Amino acid sequence: MYNGLWIVLLVLLGVGVGGFLMSRAFRAVVNAEIITLPGVREDGAISLEKAIKMRRSIRDYQIAPLSLAEISQLLWAAQGVTEDHDGLRTAPSAGALYPIELYVVAGSVDGLDTGVYKYKNTQKGLSKIVGGDKRRELSDASLAQSWVLRAPANIVICGVHERVERKYGERAHRFVSIEAGAVAQNIYLQAAVLKLGTVLVGTFDDAKVATIIGAAKGEVPLAILPVGKV
Repeated sequence: MYNGLWIVLLVLLGVGVGGFLMSRAFRAVVNAEIITLPGVREDGAISLEKAIKMRRSIRDYQIAPLSLAEISQLLWAAQGVTEDHDGLRTAPSAGALYPIELYVVAGSVDGLDTGVYKYKNTQKGLSKIVGGDKRRELSDASLAQSWVLRAPANIVICGVHERVERKYGERAHRFVSIEAGAVAQNIYLQAAVLKLGTVLVGTFDDAKVATIIGAAKGEVPLAILPVGKV
């Protein structure tokens, strides 16, 4: 009797462990799914000089949604790979260590469900982190700045200081901040070319923003850039 009971318990335990592992494996496959972004333009009708002149901080946006092509172009300008053989990107990075990670908080983007997505630049796509419209939570974490709520999408710039600390020690925070600024300026200039508006938001609760976007361990939110049509 006892032997039979032990066999039943072992079978149930095996099923439970197997089911757990299978569910973990299934989630890993789902999380690994990449949403391919539209191709980007590497030449435009507006010169760099004109884009610099046009650049402004804009907080008022139309209700109109953004297109997935516009999101793709903005992300490429921020952290796109420009040399496949060595992985060089659109923004300069100390030691080519690339500590910047980008998230898109999508609220109204044609062709993209509401949710939070992580930019996978080498794969030229997005990985969905969490579903649902998170703009209000993001706005609340940003001292209720209304443009964060109203923008069709927000780009969150995060930095992983540990990647730079291994080589540059205590200067890592300086270098990561400099790189985040370069990324933000690229977004500004690309937005100007696309006739979109954006503004650099630096006041927010770091921990809350990290939780809202599902940031990975070690990723620190550095800036939020709401984006919308002017």
